[in-house]
Amino acid sequence: MFQNFVAFLSEFHQATHQFTKDVRPEGTTAAQYDILEYLMVSQPATLSEVSECVHMSMPNTSREIRKLEEKGLCEKTSDPLDKRKQLIQLTTSGQAIMGQAFNEIEARFMARIQDASPEDIRELEHALQVIRKQVF
Repeated sequence: MFQNFVAFLSEFHQATHQFTKDVRPEGTTAAQYDILEYLMVSQPATLSEVSECVHMSMPNTSREIRKLEEKGLCEKTSDPLDKRKQLIQLTTSGQAIMGQAFNEIEARFMARIQDASPEDIRELEHALQVIRKQVF
């Protein structure tokens, strides 16, 4: 089973690259895109959460977030429960740009599974749910 899991991870990374190829918003780096993508699905987030997810040091993550703030794509706010903590989230512009990117990724995904039967789609959905619950 472990060998299948390793093969799955390798193929997952290859597919991720194919799905996200050329969808990065103009004027952003690959690291900035990774941050925007994480925020799109996990906002608001703390600096440490972003740093951990995108595998970047805290100082580098902070610098990239500052650049994204300057571009108007994300913003920091104080956590209402702990004023010392900063929460990072996408701005309206950031959400719109990432919405466009996700639309392109969805189109590529749908093209990839266009020949799957309804039963295959149900099995894929179930498999994804199990993997998210048990592995991730």
